[in-house]
Amino acid sequence: MAENNSNYVETLQQALEARKDWIEREEMGKLKDELRIYQTSFASLYNIYLKKKLIDEDPYKQEAKITELEVPDSSAFNENKRVEQLSIRLSNYDSQLDFLVNFYQLGIDFLNLDRIKRIVGLVRYIDWINLTPDAQPHMTKAVSEMSNQSKAGVDPITLSIIGESLSRLSKTTAQVMNILKELSTYYRETYKLNVRLKATQGMSASEATLENIRKKVQQTMPGTPFYKELADEIIKEDYSSSGADLKESILNLLKVAQEKPKTVKPSVNFKNILLDGITVIGGASNSLTEIGAKFDENQAILESHKKGFLAAIKELIRQITKAAPEEVIYNVEYLDSTKGLPVKEKVYFHQFREDMNKKSRILASFVRGQAYNKLAAMTEEQIIGYLERNIKDVGNLHKTLNALDDFFKANAPAEERDKIKGVKPELSAMKNSMVKANQLRYEYSAQKEEEEQLKRLGVSPVSGAPPVPAPAPTPAPAPAAG
Repeated sequence: MAENNSNYVETLQQALEARKDWIEREEMGKLKDELRIYQTSFASLYNIYLKKKLIDEDPYKQEAKITELEVPDSSAFNENKRVEQLSIRLSNYDSQLDFLVNFYQLGIDFLNLDRIKRIVGLVRYIDWINLTPDAQPHMTKAVSEMSNQSKAGVDPITLSIIGESLSRLSKTTAQVMNILKELSTYYRETYKLNVRLKATQGMSASEATLENIRKKVQQTMPGTPFYKELADEIIKEDYSSSGADLKESILNLLKVAQEKPKTVKPSVNFKNILLDGITVIGGASNSLTEIGAKFDENQAILESHKKGFLAAIKELIRQITKAAPEEVIYNVEYLDSTKGLPVKEKVYFHQFREDMNKKSRILASFVRGQAYNKLAAMTEEQIIGYLERNIKDVGNLHKTLNALDDFFKANAPAEERDKIKGVKPELSAMKNSMVKANQLRYEYSAQKEEEEQLKRLGVSPVSGAPPVPAPAPTPAPAPAAG
């Protein structure tokens, strides 16, 4: 028995190493891509819920600090607190997804059974595949009702965004869950391998009990959780009459299929990646237009409160003579995220609005104007410079706009405060445009570098179907620590 276990442990180590290489090469990139689609699709819905006033903005959203993934509350709530609870929970959910996609270390050496369980909890927090008003999960039912309400009285474009977002969330949920099942299998068997190497090695059949294994794990693997379910599997595989069959099943489960022969393909059109980035950052134009209209109204509210009778007469004369408006200066403040220090800025409002409108027109031309055709005729070096410059411009605008939004809310007279229009949904959409455009910029650089390395090695770019894993039964979810 001991010799058989020794041979199995060695074979299992080799199978897990091969499985790890396959996951890093084939699955981790897919997981990141699918989670990014999931997050952006939910963000689109979340912004629509806010615009339709189905939920309220969370005033503390920007202040929340996330250090580890946490699944938001999903318990039933009293209907008279429906809007309040949905606002808090979905704001938290949006932040958690943003943290998962943009800041979490989605690498095979960082993830483990506990973190896989957290990601599964987030992905399944709302059952997008079975999103119906009569769904049993409380949050799924509530979000289904909100999604139906958000479709009422909207323009065709918004209706299309809602439908596409719901469809993508359903599809990506299935894709992500399949990948997470593959990862769960790897981490379960890796955990069992470590227990064999450090805790059960040398144990006889009579000594191999759950309690003895628990004590040994605590002694030899301090800080490691004890999973009863996995310890029980070890006992059955290593010490029962059916152990040989169970071990063979596990090795078959971990087996990586041979890759299909790869065929030569033309080089990647890197320019198209950059042009996609140009189009994405151009999408920020709509947000700038909407923010500008709201800020004009907010500025009028603030200034009308300050003006006396003579100032009102002066403003009327200015409008009649079509003279340029007297400049208005606002002192705003925002946090420099790179230095962690507050930055004060003087905003010359009318000049700032002209600059906003100009930038909005430029960005719009990237999507539906002649500028796109002119850029397509440029070199890659020229396009990436243009892309980087506009991502930076939109980022600087985003900081000032966010500060102005806070300024209007803080400085409006109490009796007029409810008339001040917030722009957090539009700012969120701008941020999504920047993030996605940056991702395309990084994708361009990564693929360009990869091609250069292949050329230096004298290898032509190749493509082929990804290796298909051997058919495997669905692994059970990650067990709870005992």
